[in-house]
Amino acid sequence: QVQLVESGGGSVQAGGSLRLSCAASGIVFSYYSMGWFRQAPGKERELVAAIIWSGGTTYYADSVKGRFSISRDNAKNTVYLQMNSLKPEDTAVYYCAADYRGSQIATDTWRYEYWGQGTQVTVSS
Repeated sequence: QVQLVESGGGSVQAGGSLRLSCAASGIVFSYYSMGWFRQAPGKERELVAAIIWSGGTTYYADSVKGRFSISRDNAKNTVYLQMNSLKPEDTAVYYCAADYRGSQIATDTWRYEYWGQGTQVTVSS
């Protein structure tokens, strides 16, 4: 049974930081590219950061470049999202997702086979 379990969400004031974690089980983690998506109320789910299965390539949405950093620890089957300089517009439910050995980073939700349950991030001004 595949499980992706996010943690680390919460409430923070603007300018603060949070670190999200996503622990995977039931998959060969090192074979999967991992993405962090977010969805705010009334908006579509969007990719904010991703890291390819080999770890050599990352992607960031323009809105988070320079503030967010994605990393992975294959020994711990975990992907992280370090979020700094948070803004109220970063408020959303954040989801991690797994894409099996894509040759390039996928930005579309349908490319990802497995999803976590989501963790709420709330940034107050």
